[in-house]
Amino acid sequence: MTHRNSIRTLIAFVAALALGVMAGAARAQDYPTRPLRVLIGFPAGSGADILGRYFTTKLAELSGQSVIVENKPGANANIALSLVATAKPDGYTILFVANSNMAGSRFLFKELSFDTLKDFVPAASFARIAFVMTVGASSPIKSIAELTAYLKSHQHNRYGVTNQTAILATEYYKQLVGVEATQVQYRTAPEALPDVVNGTLDFIIMDGTFAVGPIKQGKIRALAVTTAQRISTLPDTPTMMEAGVPNYEFAPWWAAYLPAGTPPAIVAKLGAWFNQIDRMDETKAFLERIASVPMTDDSKAADERLKRDIELWAPLVKAAKIEPQ
Repeated sequence: MTHRNSIRTLIAFVAALALGVMAGAARAQDYPTRPLRVLIGFPAGSGADILGRYFTTKLAELSGQSVIVENKPGANANIALSLVATAKPDGYTILFVANSNMAGSRFLFKELSFDTLKDFVPAASFARIAFVMTVGASSPIKSIAELTAYLKSHQHNRYGVTNQTAILATEYYKQLVGVEATQVQYRTAPEALPDVVNGTLDFIIMDGTFAVGPIKQGKIRALAVTTAQRISTLPDTPTMMEAGVPNYEFAPWWAAYLPAGTPPAIVAKLGAWFNQIDRMDETKAFLERIASVPMTDDSKAADERLKRDIELWAPLVKAAKIEPQ
């Protein structure tokens, strides 16, 4: 009797599992049946918002549903992450976020209400972004070598940051070239811009999505890009390595994440839409204008990429002597 009961229990479990899979597939086939909600951890007008608004517009076209964008700035995007981590895992709450937030938060903050590996599942990556080392257009500094020399010869140097990538990228530069400067935090790049322009800040590493506009307008000067290769948007701007900072590369990427537990079929359907958007000629042209390139990792590839980034960030944070806040 015990053996028969075990078999019946196993059969019932398999049947329930099969029904669950079938129900998930059915939900994915109909998904979405109502508006989607996208959270972005930075304010309207920021580089993240510019990038996100484009992809949400295209997502609305492909999904046949409206997409509501909610900007949730604060705590370096951790507010947005915490809201999505606790949202219902039904595919209707989506997080647009950079790998710097997903990989870097664990190193930069002592207490977090979420785990970026356990509480989220990526749908797809969709863009890689260059950051740009900049100074005010009226600054006498015209190269990384001149910036380094200036910082070494002056006291009370100041630089701005608006996100995790900028924090780590700047600290790493300081360590590599041996300079000192005081960090000034801003909520957004638009808020920091006036202080770069008027010389209150000696330099700032900015998200290229936002920085390209003020550079083209002549408000700020690009000294170098943080990517391994030059970018077509700023073809005359050298990389940090070309400018004399060895082994320096930071190229953050963006992805769409869902709460852990979201049905795999829904994750795959949403991911396929993002990959489709990235393959559009219109998208490639848009991303080129904002110092970015398309990425088409699926869920598994994006997850593996994040895990590799976390492994890379650990020694970088240690080298930069960053203490969690």
